[in-house]
Amino acid sequence: MTLVLPELAAAFMLVFARVGTLVMLLPGIGEQMISPRLRLALALLMTLVLLPLARPLLPAALEPPAMIALLVGEIAVGLVLGLATRMVVAALQTAGNIVAQQIGLAFAMTVDPTMGGQQAAIGNFLTLLGLTLIFVTDLHHLAIGAIRDSYTLLPPAGVPATGDAAALAIKAVGRGFSLGVQLAAPFIAFGILFNLGLGVLSRLMPQLQVFFLALPASILVGMLILLAALGAVMGVFVADLGAFLNDLRGR
Repeated sequence: MTLVLPELAAAFMLVFARVGTLVMLLPGIGEQMISPRLRLALALLMTLVLLPLARPLLPAALEPPAMIALLVGEIAVGLVLGLATRMVVAALQTAGNIVAQQIGLAFAMTVDPTMGGQQAAIGNFLTLLGLTLIFVTDLHHLAIGAIRDSYTLLPPAGVPATGDAAALAIKAVGRGFSLGVQLAAPFIAFGILFNLGLGVLSRLMPQLQVFFLALPASILVGMLILLAALGAVMGVFVADLGAFLNDLRGR
């Protein structure tokens, strides 16, 4: 018993280092509005569930320096995978900021309930809607499956390679930014056409107060486009996030 308990405690600590870091960063679960106690309880429960799967992959009888290096490596793996997923979810906030600028609501700022700080109101709306759809479409099951499969793709072996981590981070940031621009594409086209039309109108009728006409019309038409395109926009986001989580699972 004196030999088994320290090994079991060390294995639990190593599994919790990766799982706990991922739980604190996963979309829908690691949000600021969720109580830290609930996130901690979920991380402990998932660690207990994944411990029998991950324990055979852990090295046995490690010296303290090797154990510390392995613990740091597990935290690093959790940070890299969690932040990569978070970058893809941030596409909603990017799209919301672009939409707000195009339709004239960039000055409408509210507190972001997920991460804190001041963000565009439309971006916060899209983010909250996206988090709701994550649970409705069971994407959180894919995220939990990605945590489980991460032990197959990235078995515990110390600090991960810097090049691989950087490549994954760059890929996630690029994917999140391109997805945000793709989600806001209808509003970018609307902004270009609307401002072009205003320019032509101001040249044809110089005495017309274009600004007082443009802002209400831009907000009205932009909100109608948002209402019409919201289903397609969120469908693209859910499909892309699901594909990214399946990539993390190696599927």
